[in-house]
Amino acid sequence: MSDRAISKQEFDRRVLHEGGMGSARDFFALLKPRVMSLVIFTAFVGLVVAPGAIHPVIAFTALLCIAVGAGASGALNMWYDADIDAKMARTAGRPIPQGRVTPGEAAGFGSILSVFSVMTMGVLVNWVAASLLAFTIFFYLVVYTMWLKRSTSQNIVIGGAAGAFPPMIGWAAVTSSLAIEPLVLFLIIFMWTPPHFWALALYRSDDYEKVGVPMLPVVAGEAETRRQILIYSLLLVPVTLLPAALGFAGPLYAGATAALGAGFLWLAFGLWRSRRGAAQDKAAKRLFGYSILYLFLVFSLLLAEKAFGIAAFSAIPLL
Repeated sequence: MSDRAISKQEFDRRVLHEGGMGSARDFFALLKPRVMSLVIFTAFVGLVVAPGAIHPVIAFTALLCIAVGAGASGALNMWYDADIDAKMARTAGRPIPQGRVTPGEAAGFGSILSVFSVMTMGVLVNWVAASLLAFTIFFYLVVYTMWLKRSTSQNIVIGGAAGAFPPMIGWAAVTSSLAIEPLVLFLIIFMWTPPHFWALALYRSDDYEKVGVPMLPVVAGEAETRRQILIYSLLLVPVTLLPAALGFAGPLYAGATAALGAGFLWLAFGLWRSRRGAAQDKAAKRLFGYSILYLFLVFSLLLAEKAFGIAAFSAIPLL
């Protein structure tokens, strides 16, 4: 049996009794802390821009539950994807492929954290936010990891919704409800995810092809991936201006976000014009790196306007 043909069940059978009982650092790595940090930040923005007041202890509890829930999702993702993680250069150093944590330990760890985060959110914050958190964990594990990731090249487009829910959870933690504003924040992250992740997939396409994951560059080719990145980038930039158009962000946000969007489009256009090889990889890495900074700054601008009280109270013209 070739390495590529090895099944998930066979991988679990081989690894289950090897290693295990890793260090605290290994279990922390299961939480995908870099991803968790972005989740916490976007959830915090949703919480801060929501109308009304929330006690600081309740706010901290909500963010802690979101962080633990995000970490639980990461651990469960690593449990299910351990077979392909072991063969990909980007993920081979993770705790399960290295034998420091067994699949069973990761599954148990993630499951306990999932239940803890949802129940704590429900009891100490509110059940609307808890329900959204539970759905986010379910969506990331079942819809994205177990179903979409290995079955369709649109895995990131649809599955990206999992990473877009945190601002909605933060908003619901304050208001016990949803509104158009958190849906706009959701849409920003949702539209940002494809160009962000496809840029990474372009220069990691050999990894995905090796393990049979149908990422867009593997299935549709690099030229089509570059085209799709440009299309989604063109859609993303106007979406980021919606907070100003709808009146919950002001001129500072509109102007700065427009400038950031111009930079995003410039890099996406440069990637689209590039050809396969070193030039394409360089352009893809530049866009991937910028996309992380871009999302951080867009959400930071919402925080800045809220902090300094300069958000518009009515829609502003964007012409």
